[in-house]
Amino acid sequence: MRRFFLVLGLLILAAAWLGPLPTLARAAFFAHMTLHMAVVAVAAPLLAFAMAERRFDRRYKAPWLLAPIPASIVELVIVWAWHTPALHHAARHHTLAFVTEQGTFLIAGIFLWLSSIGGKSSGGEQRTAAGVVALLLTAMHMTLLGALLALAPRPLYAHMEGFGALTALDDQHLGGAIMILVGGISYLTGGLWLMMRLLRGPLLAPTERTWPD
Repeated sequence: MRRFFLVLGLLILAAAWLGPLPTLARAAFFAHMTLHMAVVAVAAPLLAFAMAERRFDRRYKAPWLLAPIPASIVELVIVWAWHTPALHHAARHHTLAFVTEQGTFLIAGIFLWLSSIGGKSSGGEQRTAAGVVALLLTAMHMTLLGALLALAPRPLYAHMEGFGALTALDDQHLGGAIMILVGGISYLTGGLWLMMRLLRGPLLAPTERTWPD
């Protein structure tokens, strides 16, 4: 399964970065948001599950560095910063800024998911509980940002001119809806899965306790 997650995550990244989305994202806000969600809410968790319990998983040697709640705060700062008008404009119209944005999205996403999903020997129930909080916090701030974009009465980015039949405001609203739907569901599902795993643990005797890989 880990190999499957790795291959699938890399294929999603390849489709996102090498397909039509980067070019389309220069003109369409909804394409930019689709690209964003593909990286942080789909590819990142798949790659984190593939890396868990392997040589690149540094949770055991540096648990303080890969703490779930700080990781969620780091991602919050990165996501919200790149959606400020100045940085968003730079990412949509300048290659270096775009590459930097996408790279930080991917690193922050893997950092958060890998920190949160825990493992057989990486802090047990305490880390799992912190992972629940971290993923649900991320689901909340993703939903909040998406709602801000989807419900705003005017375009928040002056450089937006609409795309095809979509006005600039329609394009922004569609992008916000994509963020709510994909980002909210991904992180909420992850948080609920961890919560179920946490609740299952105490019901098993210590010698019988198992953790799904």
